[in-house]
Amino acid sequence: MTDLAAFTTLLAPEGQALLATLRDYDPAQELAVASRLRRDHPAELVSAALGQARLRQRAVAKFGAEDAYRMYFTPNGVEQSTRATVGSYRAERMKALGVRGVADLCSGIGGDAIALARAGISVLAVDRDPLTAEAARANAAALGLAELIEVRCADVTEIDTSPYDAVFVDPARRGGRGRIFDPEAYSPPLSWAIEAARKAPHAALKIAPGVPHEAVPEEAEAEWISDGGDVKEAVLWFGTEPGARRATLLPGGATLTGGTSHAEGHGGERLPDPAVRPVGRYLYEPDGAVIRAHLVAEVAKELDGGLIDETIAYVTADELRPTPYAAAYEITDELPFNLKKLKALLREREVGVLTVKKRGSAVEPEEIRRKVKPKGPNSATVLLTRVAGAPTMLIGRPVRP
Repeated sequence: MTDLAAFTTLLAPEGQALLATLRDYDPAQELAVASRLRRDHPAELVSAALGQARLRQRAVAKFGAEDAYRMYFTPNGVEQSTRATVGSYRAERMKALGVRGVADLCSGIGGDAIALARAGISVLAVDRDPLTAEAARANAAALGLAELIEVRCADVTEIDTSPYDAVFVDPARRGGRGRIFDPEAYSPPLSWAIEAARKAPHAALKIAPGVPHEAVPEEAEAEWISDGGDVKEAVLWFGTEPGARRATLLPGGATLTGGTSHAEGHGGERLPDPAVRPVGRYLYEPDGAVIRAHLVAEVAKELDGGLIDETIAYVTADELRPTPYAAAYEITDELPFNLKKLKALLREREVGVLTVKKRGSAVEPEEIRRKVKPKGPNSATVLLTRVAGAPTMLIGRPVRP
C-alpha cells in the first residue's frame, strides 16, 4: 500500500516520467523491471510507481484507457469506484434535475466527482482518508477539472451540505473481511445517508444492488442499473418520484419504471405477478436490473407473455417482440432434466458449441458441458430451469427481434 509521502513523489517530475515508462509494462516481469529501475531511481519511488501502474491497468475496465492512464488510484479506489458509464449516466440525471452543485460524500478517488464535473456541475468531494483525498485532488487536476472539483479531507458527518442543490453519498461497502451486506454496517450507515439525503432538495445514494426492497424509504425512488448486462448498483433517489422502481440498462439507456402513479406506460399501479403458462415458442430472459427492480411483470405485459414457473424470472410468449429489457431465445425442445437424453440429442444434432444457462437449477453449467462432451459444427443453448415446478431442460437458440 502506497503511503501519502510516497504517493506525493509520483506527482513530481521524476515520478511522472517513471509512470510514463510503465504504461505498458508486464506485471509478470515486475521483479526484473524493478531491479532495472532501482539503478536510477529511489527504491520507494520505484515501488510506488509499479503499484500505481498495476492499478491503472486494472482501472482501464472502469474508466477507459485514455482516463485511467492519467488518473491515480488506491487499491480500494479501483475496487469501489463507479464505472465511468454509470457515473456519466447518473450525472446527466442530476443535470436534468437542474442540479448545479453537489456535495459528494465518501468521494473516494473521485470517479463520480469527475462525471459530475464533466456534466458542468460543481462538486465538493469529501473523503476522510488523506491518501484517497489526495488521489481525488490529483485526478481533478490531471483531467483538467480542478476548477469544478473542490476536494476536502474530512469526516462526511461534519459537512454542512446546505449550500448545495444535491447530495451524493457512496458509503463504503467493503470492510476488512470483504463485502458488507448489511446496509447499517456501511460506512457511514445507510440510515445516516438517508437522513443526509432528506436535508437536500435532491439526493442520490449509491447502494448494493441486493438491497431488500423493504429497506427503501417510502419517499425514495429506487433505481437498479446494469451495464452490458451486469447489474452494477442500486441508487436511492430523493426529490424525484417517491415509491417508483426503475431499471436502467446501459449503455443504451433504456429505462423501465413501475410502482407509482407516474409509472411510464403501465397505468401507474404495481402490476400483479404474471400468470404461469406452458412454454411457448419464445423464452425471454429479463435483464438483471429488471429482476432486481421487481419489474418482470411489466416486461411480461409488454410481451403478452407469462411465467414458466411462479418462482422463476423467465417469461414465455408465442410471438417474437422487440424489447431492450430481455434477451430472447427460440425454444425447439422442452425435456425433463436428464443428462443422457441431452447428450444423445446434442450428438444427433452435432452440437459442438454449447451455451448453458441456469435459473432455479442447482446444476452447474460447467458440469453439464463436461458430462455431455459437445462435439460438432452446430451451436445450441440449454437453459436449466423449472417449468411448473419440475426440473426441465429447454433447448433453443438466441434470437434478435
